[in-house]
Amino acid sequence: MADGIKRAGALVRRALSGHAAIGLLISAALYLVCLSGALAVLQEYLQRWEEPAAAEMPSISPIAAQHALESIVARQGKPTTHAFIHLPTDGLPRVVITTDNGAAYVDASGNYDAPEAHVWTEFVLFLHYYLNLPQFWGLLATGTLGVMLCGATVTGVLAHPRIFRDAFRMRLRGRPQLSRSDLHNRFGVWLLPFVAVLGFTGAILGLGELVFLGIAQERYQGEFEASYAPLFGAEPKADTRPAPMARADRALAWMAEHQPQHRVTYVTVEDPGTTGQRIEVLASHDRRLIYGETYLFDGQGQYLGHVGLSDGPSGRQAIASIYKLHFGTFGGAPVVLAYFVFGLALCAVISTGTTLWLMKRRSRGYPSPRLEAMWGAVIWGSPMAIVLVYWLRTFAGAQAPLVPVFWGILMLCCLLAAVRPGEPTLRRQRAALGCGLFATGVGHFALASAHPASSVVIDASLALAGTVLVLLALERRKSGKAGERKPSLTPLPK
Repeated sequence: MADGIKRAGALVRRALSGHAAIGLLISAALYLVCLSGALAVLQEYLQRWEEPAAAEMPSISPIAAQHALESIVARQGKPTTHAFIHLPTDGLPRVVITTDNGAAYVDASGNYDAPEAHVWTEFVLFLHYYLNLPQFWGLLATGTLGVMLCGATVTGVLAHPRIFRDAFRMRLRGRPQLSRSDLHNRFGVWLLPFVAVLGFTGAILGLGELVFLGIAQERYQGEFEASYAPLFGAEPKADTRPAPMARADRALAWMAEHQPQHRVTYVTVEDPGTTGQRIEVLASHDRRLIYGETYLFDGQGQYLGHVGLSDGPSGRQAIASIYKLHFGTFGGAPVVLAYFVFGLALCAVISTGTTLWLMKRRSRGYPSPRLEAMWGAVIWGSPMAIVLVYWLRTFAGAQAPLVPVFWGILMLCCLLAAVRPGEPTLRRQRAALGCGLFATGVGHFALASAHPASSVVIDASLALAGTVLVLLALERRKSGKAGERKPSLTPLPK
């Protein structure tokens, strides 16, 4: 009888440990999505930081843009189904020509400057979009995490009836559980609108794309772009007979004459070099949440009409507004910076929430020291792995295997934490992250052949953040040693 009870108790403990491990895995995935998302809002600035030497300009003439399009396609020497011209923006004042065969920067005259290879920035983006999984499973995972974030927001408010009354109550010193609880609750209240919008739009972007994938398989023989036609316009009818390159210069000149109040940010040429080619010009609309309006032109640059993202059905305008809401690209650099700070604060909410859960398990007699150590390794090891793969890309080039190296480093951090759980291991990881951030800021500035203003700000911020983390790690080490030498004589409460 006693043996049976013991076996049943052991089974319950193993089940609880498995349950905790699954919860930890979900929290880790959400943390990675939010951490990479905080970086993703800086996409243009990070691309500029990763490749600081590319030619920059505030604008480019239609003639130079046409020359760039023709010369890069000819330089690549291979047929392509799409050609794109990225025009200068405030965050990325560069011109990039992209085809199915690669991408290249050009100068203000439209001449080739350098290949575009911001693979580290793309790695961060794909980590946020797909968690580096195949597209279908990645979208399913990140979209589901968006739904869970919305649910956590609602249940968090309902579970704390005093949450708004105590919105500014913060106990940073004293019992660790109370300080983490206050940090979690206060940040949760302050970020409530941001988290709600972020979770809702993330769920739509992730799961919504799966809906269009399903529509494409059901109705359009797997052609993904065709499923978007009712919202964003249909693809042109294919006519593969050879023709001169589409006249993007005429389309840009028409926009400058008839829509001068809207800044053109992107030009797409469908089926370039064929009789059926078409030009799509994307122009931003100030004081609107839509990502832009698409203006259509034929291969000769004659205006055909616009899609209606700015003045079409309300549903179409709403769908076109999701991207800006999710990534904060609707108010310039101040809003982007706010989204970055809020994203880091959301990471702190996720970190403290899971830490509190593990602490409560310990207080109830179900300690999980290895899970606690592995969770700390996720918190500090993830940004450290992102820093290390940046340096891998710097020294090994654009072909470096960033994805397997990132996950390998993260798994190694978790393994070390599980083998040697405890504060010393996590303190070393925090110190290592601080040293990595400081070295990245200083090293990037020293190695860069050009120093755009935004890149200098990023370098200085990295060096400052790294210094703060190292100092905090040293302070905790000293306080820990002092605590070992002079144990408290105050009796513990019964």
